[in-house]
Order: sequence, then structure tokens, then C-alpha cells
Amino acid sequence: MKRIFAALALGFLAFFGALTGARAEELAALARLEPARSAIVAQGAATEIALGLSQPVPFRAYLLDNPRRLVVDFREVDFSATRAEALAPAGAVATLRWGRFRPGWSRLVAELNTPVEIAEAVELTEPGAAQVRLRLLPVAEEEFATRVGAPSSALWDLPQPAATEPPHRRQDGTRPLRVVLDPGHGGIDPGAESGAQSEAVLVLTFARALKEALTRAGVEVVMTREEDVFVPLETRITVARATGADLLLSLHADALPEGEATGATVYHLAETAETAATQKLTERHDRDDLLSGVDLAGHDDAVAMVLMDLARTETQPRSLRLAQTLAGAIKSEGLKMHKHAVQGANFSVLKSPDIPSALLELGFLSSEADRQRLLDDAWRARMAQAAAQGVMTWAQADAAEARLLRQ
Repeated sequence: MKRIFAALALGFLAFFGALTGARAEELAALARLEPARSAIVAQGAATEIALGLSQPVPFRAYLLDNPRRLVVDFREVDFSATRAEALAPAGAVATLRWGRFRPGWSRLVAELNTPVEIAEAVELTEPGAAQVRLRLLPVAEEEFATRVGAPSSALWDLPQPAATEPPHRRQDGTRPLRVVLDPGHGGIDPGAESGAQSEAVLVLTFARALKEALTRAGVEVVMTREEDVFVPLETRITVARATGADLLLSLHADALPEGEATGATVYHLAETAETAATQKLTERHDRDDLLSGVDLAGHDDAVAMVLMDLARTETQPRSLRLAQTLAGAIKSEGLKMHKHAVQGANFSVLKSPDIPSALLELGFLSSEADRQRLLDDAWRARMAQAAAQGVMTWAQADAAEARLLRQ
């Protein structure tokens, strides 16, 4: 095994050493196998394999069992011009095959007719060329079993990149706006309650009215739930991302048992709540999800957090403008708003790093006046029209900014 690791180290040193002295254009193409400088030769009990390459590449060599075989991985070699039959088997090598086995990597596999060990695995380099040399020595069957398997290596064993869709581009007015409406709570999580009324049902009713108003304005609308069912907080953000949303608007009508709160409020993401009442609402929203069986514990590592923070440097100002524009549209309609109409809060549903998001608290079920408004069809229609107008006003300004940034 030490020899195998030594082979890896030598391969890397040879590769990077050659890069230092080679011109960029010489290494622009893939390395090619050169049959004239390649051979498999039996030297007494030993089997020597020489693979001539047009340029150095990192490689590793190891043994596998069932069936016994030698595997040599390369980063990456073009074998297409040469058939494996061009290299005649000899010694411990019974058959040979090679080719590309995943993006960026090539593989040579030699089936063995006897158990062996890799006594030597080196890469010799010279200007514009290289040669990988392997020396195999016979061992007892039981010794071979203890030597098989590829050594761990960050270069070779990292998972392959996941297939991803093209990145969603910021809306610039050249296509219909895509909005995800998120009626809060639902199902086993009714949210705030007052008598027979539940927050989950009231905000779903309002979301349907707002969806109709937005659709009439030419907006593509997706709802995180269309009926009274439970949807975890993380899933709400996932729905927005999967649909390529241009913005996420979460809808609530909560309650504050302590103190008096009345009127609509629009929240944008902030690290800490701006008021004690807002902090209570934030804790309640996440706690309701926990009680429904969802673990909200964070799993982001430091790198992911940094990347999300970078994404938010663009998204957070847009979210703040969205909250301010929504509040302005609601005030213009003459609808009741909280004395602090726009506030920052650390609601989980606002934490998407790449989608502008806001949470519209329509009113408070703990307020008699707000309850009456929430149950009034005419009030809901006016609020839906005001919210739709706020979304469209924000979208127009946001699209204009996007076009300027691309010029």
C-alpha cells in the first residue's frame, strides 16, 4: 500500500513539474496514448507495463479481486485512436481494455491470470511526453487478498457533481413574473385561533383572492398549499426554488396574547427582530413547525453559510424594497396598518438566499377589529388588490434595475 501511495505522489509531482516548464498550448489537448512507446513485457517472473503518453497526467494504480485485475485511472487520456488489441498481453496480464469511464477521467483495466503485487508505479516525464511504468510481481493467493482496493484520495474519490438546471435569472420584464404565495400553517398546524376561526384557513382564503388578482395582472402564481394541509417551512422555500420564483410572499394572521397589536405588517429578513412582539411571533412560527414533527436544526456548514451570505447581499435590499412597496400600496388603499408597518424579523420562511421574500401579516386574530376585517369579503378583495398592486410596482422597478445591471 505504501508503494501505491508513493505512485500517487510521484504521479502528481511529475504532472505539476511538467506544467512548470510546458507552454499552455502544448497542454491544451488531452493526453494521448502513444502505442509506439507502449508495451507489456514479461521479464522472468515480473510483468512490466509501459504506457507512453503525449503529456504527463496524474494517475493511480491499484488491484481489485473477483476477477483479479489491475486498474489504472488517469486524469484524462484519449485512448480513442488506439484499440486495446494494439498492446499485446504478456506475463500476468491476460486481457486489456481502456476508455473514458466518467467525465474528466479515463481508465485502463488489465485482467490478471495470477495474483500479483504492484512493486513499482512511476511516471517518467520529458518535454512534451511522459511514460507510466508499472512493475508487477507474483504473490501467494492469500497475500493478494490483503492488497486489493483503491487508496483513498481527495482527487479521485470526491462525489461527482450533481446535474443541475441552468441558473434562474433575475426577472427583467422580458417574461411573466413568477410569484409563490405561501399561506402560513395548515393541517395539523392551524396557527393562531379565535373561536371557530383559524389562521390557516383565513390566510388560505385570502391567498386564493390574491392569486386571482395577480393572475389577472399577467403574473404566474404558484401556491405552497391549495388546501388545508401541513407544509413544513423548509418545503415552502423548496417549492419557491423549484418553480423558479421571482419572489416569495408568505401570508399570516397571527395573535399576540400580550399587549395590543392591530393592523397589517410587512416583514423582511433581519438577523434579529426589531421589537419584542416580533421576536415572540418569530419564536412561535418556528415552534409550531417543531411541534408538527419537523426538525429545524441547521445543517449548513461554514462554506455554505458564506455562499448564502454572498447571495443575500443582492437579495436582501430587494426584499426590503418589496416590503416597503407592499406597505406603501396597502396604505394608499386606506387599509389599516400596524404603527410599525415595515419590520425586520428572522422568520425561517424568509431565509431563501436567492429569492426576494416578504411576510405579510394581514392582521391579528387577537384583535377584534382585525378579526372582523379578515372575515369581510369586501376588505379581503381590497387588501388583495392592494397587495397585487404592490407586487407589480415592485416588479417594474426591480426589472428596470436588472436591465441597468446587465448593460
